[in-house]
Amino acid sequence: MVDSSHSWLLSRVGVRLLAATTGGLVGWWIGRQLGFPLTVGAVGATSAVLGLSVMDTLKGRHLLDWLRTPESAPPELPGMWGEVAYRVRRVVHLRDEQIAEERARLDQFLSAIEASPNGVMLLDATDHITWISAAATDHFGLNPQRDLQQRVTNLVRQPAFVQYLAAGDFRDPVKCAMTHGAQTFLLIQVRLYGDGLKLVLSQDITERERADTMRRDFVANVSHEIRTPLTVLSGFIETLGSLPLNEAERKRVNFLMAQQAERMQGLVADLLTLAQIEGSPRPSADRWVKVKNLFARIETDASGLSRGQHVLSFLLDASRQSCEISGIENEWFSAMGNLVSNAIRYTPAGGAIEIKWLTLPDGGGEFSVKDGGIGIAAEHIPRLSERFYRVDGSRSRDTGGTGLGLSIVKHVVQRHGGELRISSEVGKGSTFTLTVPAGRVRLG
Repeated sequence: MVDSSHSWLLSRVGVRLLAATTGGLVGWWIGRQLGFPLTVGAVGATSAVLGLSVMDTLKGRHLLDWLRTPESAPPELPGMWGEVAYRVRRVVHLRDEQIAEERARLDQFLSAIEASPNGVMLLDATDHITWISAAATDHFGLNPQRDLQQRVTNLVRQPAFVQYLAAGDFRDPVKCAMTHGAQTFLLIQVRLYGDGLKLVLSQDITERERADTMRRDFVANVSHEIRTPLTVLSGFIETLGSLPLNEAERKRVNFLMAQQAERMQGLVADLLTLAQIEGSPRPSADRWVKVKNLFARIETDASGLSRGQHVLSFLLDASRQSCEISGIENEWFSAMGNLVSNAIRYTPAGGAIEIKWLTLPDGGGEFSVKDGGIGIAAEHIPRLSERFYRVDGSRSRDTGGTGLGLSIVKHVVQRHGGELRISSEVGKGSTFTLTVPAGRVRLG
């Protein structure tokens, strides 16, 4: 059965043929009446048909010219060719709408990938890069324009990644240490799709690796720090029970045992302090502590620890004697006191130590401790606030440090929105500075 559009087309063609035939017959009849030969009528009919064909050819040519550049407006054609032009334009318009919709969906999908913190890279069957997200360019140190269509193993030469890609066994992800810029760790997973195509997923696990390393170091250090005094205590207890000692020897053993017990108590106290600081919520800004009162407590403790062996100077901004800082008083005292006690422990007798509070022009505050100690090499400074990290472990133990002081200081300052800065030079001493944000400083 012929549909309506086909019926319309056939009817239009039929009308044209009927008109041409009728014209030819009329011409033939007139020619017969006037005595012309039969061929004149045939010529008339043929001319009519040819005329119609020429007209249709010209209309078809106009339509063909437009189809070569369908972006322009279609020609105004009468009859069948106008209908064809309209329907073609409608099909082209629908196609353009579908392409625009698919392109919008693709853009949304790519935008969603770009919003992810994980990296995505697409490889063809020969491991050439066909697309890469911003996160992946950062993970692998690539250029999203320059490196497209480049073989990925020519650009990313990390041995673990190259071997993983070459092996073709992608059931498990691989961990890679990337060395461009600061060292980072990536967890890379490859998935196959399509005809030999590869989807490379990358996740930055640097912080996780650092946390795992710190946890392992923490457990190892705690075990070592506690085992050492316990070993000493056990040895002395055995000595007291098995060997006859005179009064002087007994006093010395008791003193050393008390020293090791005090060391363990200090270690446990610092561990509890650190755990309490890490587990408690951020301090509110509605509790205020007078800096002058903190200075008085710090000066008392510092004088007792130094026992007159150092030149101590306390400089409090004279114009801000009533200055206050917000937060938890014991935490601020612990942070500031740790810096002062470290300076006293590591400054030789007779050395100068300067403890200072300044109010900054932006409304913030700054507490600093400058000592005349042995100084710290530059490579150690970034790790000083790690738990149990020591530049010289044996010397730290001799001075009574637990290796947790600066870690406590860093956590206290960060909880209050501040920052710990360290500057030092070997042989010339060190300066430790706590900055307090303007929102936590109230001027009197």
